[in-house]
Amino acid sequence: MWPLTALSIFAFAGIIERCVFWISLLRHEDKTTKHILATAHQDLAIAADYAKAADKTPIGRFLYAPLALENPDPDLFRLALESAADNELSNMMRGEKLLEAAITLAPLLGLLGTVTGLIISFSSLRVGDAIANAKTGNIAQGIGEALITTASGLLVAIVASGFHRLFLAFHAGQVQLFTKAGNELELIYRQTWQRQQTRKESESID
Repeated sequence: MWPLTALSIFAFAGIIERCVFWISLLRHEDKTTKHILATAHQDLAIAADYAKAADKTPIGRFLYAPLALENPDPDLFRLALESAADNELSNMMRGEKLLEAAITLAPLLGLLGTVTGLIISFSSLRVGDAIANAKTGNIAQGIGEALITTASGLLVAIVASGFHRLFLAFHAGQVQLFTKAGNELELIYRQTWQRQQTRKESESID
């Protein structure tokens, strides 16, 4: 039970940390994204300043990465978006490894505790005293105590698995948000860049 207790403490600490992370992330994210993209339609430089001011949020850092470049071509702009997205989305999964370990190890530790408990219970019995122990309920009591670790391990795994699935759903939502925001920002930049190129060509002809 001691390793299982330690694992459950780490798992619940990880769950609390992930809950705080996702709550703080989702609270103002949609507003920040809309504000930066709406500004980008008007002025990319001002949008870059807004994104830089929101650098404590993943979406802010993601949108600022390409906007921080000095007049990049559209392919480089897209590459900066993809690189920033990969970095931010992978960082969001840092706490998930602990929950995955709890989901895998907790039932195994519980089963190990049950097996060792049964071994100790049966090894303490004598053949001649088996009937007497059965009548007094010692065997049933020992088996019941041994099964506590299995139940505890399953409980820890079920709780960790439930929160893990919830956090994966949040992460999938982030992937969709990053894709949508990145595509919109790239489209805005391509249109702006094309207008600049057309203007330069007109000025060179004149």
